[in-house]
Amino acid sequence: MHPNITDPEQFREDVQTICDLYQQAPALAGEGIQIHSCDEMTGIPAREDKHPVLPMMPGHVERKEFETIRQGTSGLIASRNIVTGKVEAPLIQPTRTEADFAQHIAAVVNLQPDAPHIFVLDNLNTHQSEALVRFVIKHDHLDISPKDLGNKGMSGILFSQETRKAFLKDLRHTVRFVYTPKHCSWLNQMECWFSILVRRLLNKRASFASVAALEQRIRQFIDYYNEHLAKPFKWTFNGKLLKI
Repeated sequence: MHPNITDPEQFREDVQTICDLYQQAPALAGEGIQIHSCDEMTGIPAREDKHPVLPMMPGHVERKEFETIRQGTSGLIASRNIVTGKVEAPLIQPTRTEADFAQHIAAVVNLQPDAPHIFVLDNLNTHQSEALVRFVIKHDHLDISPKDLGNKGMSGILFSQETRKAFLKDLRHTVRFVYTPKHCSWLNQMECWFSILVRRLLNKRASFASVAALEQRIRQFIDYYNEHLAKPFKWTFNGKLLKI
């Protein structure tokens, strides 16, 4: 999708900030600062082959019928450590509410609770939620009055998605969030990892007898990936745009 750019200078700045974070991540990790990319993958289908797969035989490739049985769907909320390449605190379940997302962020932070954390993510409403604001306040022991915190649609930090986003981006927090420009999820490395998951596990040849079987296979793949395959992506884009 082409981004709807209303402020070219702000767009350039946002893109450059994310690319700089990726380039600086190893040095920041040396200072104890953890950089993560984070996103959700929703509606992952558990499809079961309706007919048995015919195995390879001399002169014949393996043959698979196109019909499948839909057993339901699940989802994945996950973060990826930019330096290690490991997938962190995966939450595998059908729902992705703001409470679910805040729960995932808390689990990632609790892996290194004393370290500062920076998350790169997109502009989904659950990424700028009241639950996330309250988590940051609690984690950082911020002294914010009920008046300053306010209420959704009425006043204060919680007033709107934009006011919550401004709070969550605050550089003074030990847990803060950096947002990709709208329609620029390609800047989020978690999206790159989702393509690995699809190609290696959730491809057309996969068959899952139930949602539980699908979720178990995703967990097994993540465990295998973290142990044997995880490594940092070589991020070559430096944020310099050809034109807007």
